[in-house]
Amino acid sequence: MPKMKTNSAAKKRFKLTGTGKIKRKHAFHSHILTKKTTKQKRNLVHDTLVNGSDERRVKALLGI
Repeated sequence: MPKMKTNSAAKKRFKLTGTGKIKRKHAFHSHILTKKTTKQKRNLVHDTLVNGSDERRVKALLGI
């Protein structure tokens, strides 16, 4: 049986932590930043974890 292919879009967007959780970046921080407040832009800089309900789906895309 052939190997499972990792989804190319997913491998660019998600990273695995040491404990096996999945890190992701925030959306809405790439363009149209002039109308967003400084506080809003600052809070979008930091990475966060994928929600537990989506974790199984993302792991399947990554082939974990």
